[in-house]
Amino acid sequence: MSSIAERREELLHRASAIRFPSDFVFGSATSAYQIEGAATLDGKGESIWDRFTRRPGAIVDGTNGDVACDHYHLFPRDIALMKEMGLKAYRFSLSWPRLFPQGSGRLNAAGADFYNRLIDALLEADIEPFLTLYHWDLPQALQDRGGWYNRDTAMRFADYAAGAAALFGDRVTKWTTLNEPWTFCWWGHATGEDAPGLADGVKGGVAASHHALLAHGLAVPLIRSEARNAEVGITLDVNVTEPATDREEDVEAARRFDGAQNRWYLDALFRGAYPEDMLDLYGPRLLPDIRPGDLETIAAPLDFLGINNYRRSVIRAGTELAPLSFARVAPEGSDYSALGWEIWPQAIEDILVHVHETYRPARIYITENGMATAEETPDVKGRIEDVERAAYYVGYVEKVASAVARGVPVKGYFAWTLMDNFEWALGYTAPFGLVHVDFRTQERRIKWSGEVYGRIAREAPGR
Repeated sequence: MSSIAERREELLHRASAIRFPSDFVFGSATSAYQIEGAATLDGKGESIWDRFTRRPGAIVDGTNGDVACDHYHLFPRDIALMKEMGLKAYRFSLSWPRLFPQGSGRLNAAGADFYNRLIDALLEADIEPFLTLYHWDLPQALQDRGGWYNRDTAMRFADYAAGAAALFGDRVTKWTTLNEPWTFCWWGHATGEDAPGLADGVKGGVAASHHALLAHGLAVPLIRSEARNAEVGITLDVNVTEPATDREEDVEAARRFDGAQNRWYLDALFRGAYPEDMLDLYGPRLLPDIRPGDLETIAAPLDFLGINNYRRSVIRAGTELAPLSFARVAPEGSDYSALGWEIWPQAIEDILVHVHETYRPARIYITENGMATAEETPDVKGRIEDVERAAYYVGYVEKVASAVARGVPVKGYFAWTLMDNFEWALGYTAPFGLVHVDFRTQERRIKWSGEVYGRIAREAPGR
């Protein structure tokens, strides 16, 4: 038997040995701009990503999400693939400008009809919809009025959330307000890597973050009032953060980074206060207008916390984003994905245990976890034999199971992502999918990682 065949057999054996409680749910995750396409069809408004992708040099391969996976037209095919893999849940986002082209006001009936058909088809396939309201595609009309720098955007988000809950709350019970506020606030407003492409440093990241968290807090009670039996949460990109050395300057840099990416959001949501050390660090020059009552609004009780995890952050003192003043370190001896992200499965167990012990969320879902590779080409048999991605999923899911065994209330795991798609500023150069997409023909084929993940999804719960 060849070494590749032995590796495959070993992974299949490990996959079959994974155990979870019977109510644990396995699914896949996507986002609207990355897969839907139909960027200008049926009354959809412009988003900040529609605008940003037109900026020369913003996307590494010069592409955009105008067509992407054409999920807008091909969603029945994608649901069939989920069902073939045995997945029981699908985490997807609504396109805010598809429903409300100007960000507020008139509802676009065609957009509502699309999501009604998608939700109904999921339920018919016995796949539970997990709906995310905001996965980064802010209506451009709101950006023109200041976007996440404008406190009014939080109010408009609350209106949008209430409208969406009224439309779909009779069938959808799992509601996520925001996906990764750290990412869209800092990469979009501090570094300029993502839409809307503002490079305003720490001041931009913190201002956008406060208004985004306020939007979340305002939306939570409105969703519950409009959607009977709603369970409401938020998804955070939470990293294990470690100093690169035991030198004081590296320990302090890691503490600052953890404060910015992790504690700023978790403390606000679960403790009703921003971390004192970060308030002191930012000071009046960098802090936004935080008004009386804002933190109480942000700390609206949650039914669950979504955690996205892709890597740990090993940090040393540096010059990035002063006064955070940090630099990332790539530990020697580790394996890395095509994006240079460390593959270290223990990180997911460690962050789950830490969040559980420190903040005590009622329930946790791993709402994203996955691995990018270099661009993939089917072999002569038309297959994608992505053994490394399959190994990634087996390793990480094993660690989630270990966290559950230690008492962490993890209730589900969503692979990022269902299918290769438009990966933001990386365009189509970094496939994450369980399913390969030929973007010339829109042909889909399940990769070997999808087969292995499907085995876990079918066999792990309730055994």
